[in-house]
Amino acid sequence: MGERGETSSMGGGSDGAMDSFTSAKKISKRPKYSRFTQQELPACKPILTPGWVITTFILVGVVFIPIGLASLFASQRVVEIVDRYDEDCIPSRFKDKVLGYIQDEKTNKTCMRSLIVPKLMKSPIYVYYQLSNFYQNHRRYVKSRSDKQLRSNESMWKTTNCEPEALGEDGKPIVPCGLIAWSLFNDTYKFSVNNNPLDVNKRNIAWDSDREHKFGSDVYPRNFQSGGLIGGAKLNSSIPLNEQEDLIVWMRTAALPTFRKLYGRIEVDLEANKKITVTIKNNYNTYDFGGEKHLVLSTASWIGGKNDFLGVAYLAVGGICLFLAIAFILVYVLKPRPLGDPNYLSWNRNQAGRWN
Repeated sequence: MGERGETSSMGGGSDGAMDSFTSAKKISKRPKYSRFTQQELPACKPILTPGWVITTFILVGVVFIPIGLASLFASQRVVEIVDRYDEDCIPSRFKDKVLGYIQDEKTNKTCMRSLIVPKLMKSPIYVYYQLSNFYQNHRRYVKSRSDKQLRSNESMWKTTNCEPEALGEDGKPIVPCGLIAWSLFNDTYKFSVNNNPLDVNKRNIAWDSDREHKFGSDVYPRNFQSGGLIGGAKLNSSIPLNEQEDLIVWMRTAALPTFRKLYGRIEVDLEANKKITVTIKNNYNTYDFGGEKHLVLSTASWIGGKNDFLGVAYLAVGGICLFLAIAFILVYVLKPRPLGDPNYLSWNRNQAGRWN
């Protein structure tokens, strides 16, 4: 009996120790108290009083309207010449067979255009080509390139996404491969004033980051535009890709179907009413998909090219804010009410109507 009691007491002590250990373990799992875990940190709860609302609207209007006026004024100072030439550069005898004309390498595609300078254009004057109805953002078109191949000569065979412009007829890779490079714009422009040629500087027209990081200095064009499927412009096989700036500009695909890409810069001033003669080689086939081609000459301001949208947007937002500020002032003066008056609560208004 004594031994049983002793054993029983020892077992009870062991169970009690285990219970204490378990409870201590449970307590240890509790997170340490802090104001953050208990959500007791102070919070900012702004009260939108009429004074704050009116002041904010006035401040936005006073800031936005001058910015809008400055942006609009800068945009109006930009001088821009836009000339659509794709229709006028088709000879009259080929009007009914445009595709045959543009696809025939033997036809003379030289076109002469005359442009009048409307106002003084100070250098640099940027020359752009503008294409319409050309969807460079199409999913299959955007994927048809090899960035690894463009960066390094060691990745010459990385042509997985470049079909149908991946391999040449000899089975070797096309460099650069893909539909984007294959469709490179190939119209050319030559300018003259009074029979004196205007030089177009085509250096530094691409982004520095593209030239330095996306296109390699040891990558040279190979098998490009040499097969049966001929697309746009050809490339000089002795010049590395990081110096082929027309290609670099073209490979930065546009997000919208109407876009402009930089062709070069004219680095002399053009006086008002001067006549510019442009000799165009109308090579690029936009007729197959109903596209349009424009030649654009433009100066620039501190906000870039000619674009009235930014200035109009600032003026519109600033004007609306001032209008709302004046409206709130009138309401606050003509129909004032105490801030936080419970009589305006919906249930109080209903009870007041019931009592009356």
